[in-house]
Amino acid sequence: MLFMKQRNESELLRLVAAWCSSGERCISEVRKKLTAAGASPEVAERMMARLLEEKFVDESRYCRSFVKDKFRFNGWGRIRIRHELQRKGIASPVIAEALDELDEEACRSALSEMLRAKKRTTKGHSDYDIFLKLYRFARGRGFEGALISACLKPLFNETYDVDEEV
Repeated sequence: MLFMKQRNESELLRLVAAWCSSGERCISEVRKKLTAAGASPEVAERMMARLLEEKFVDESRYCRSFVKDKFRFNGWGRIRIRHELQRKGIASPVIAEALDELDEEACRSALSEMLRAKKRTTKGHSDYDIFLKLYRFARGRGFEGALISACLKPLFNETYDVDEEV
């Protein structure tokens, strides 16, 4: 790890700034890194202020990047993305702003394709059983119930109703 040996404040700031430059970081990740490096709370706060001022750390930019990446590469829905960002201590308005940038049609299209592919490999005793498995799969990925139902309807001849409790 970069920060294991004892370093002075300016050297630590330089290393953390380089680490932040290598990829988007949120405030909680940087604070954890500074604490692990042995920085006192006062030093850590001074460094955080400087990193924020110089735009090495930007929660809004981090959120937008996180939303795009998790949707595109992990196939996560809005609910799961929101939960993960909240776990990182990011403010709800910042999260909402980043999630608003997700295109509704792109979400629908990605989920439809994901469900179509998953249906080919899902086994069940009946169509309803497969429908429920696919619904649970999509809920686990963090997609909204109404969107899941809308994407599942074209895949089945019958229309099934699903409680939000499934």
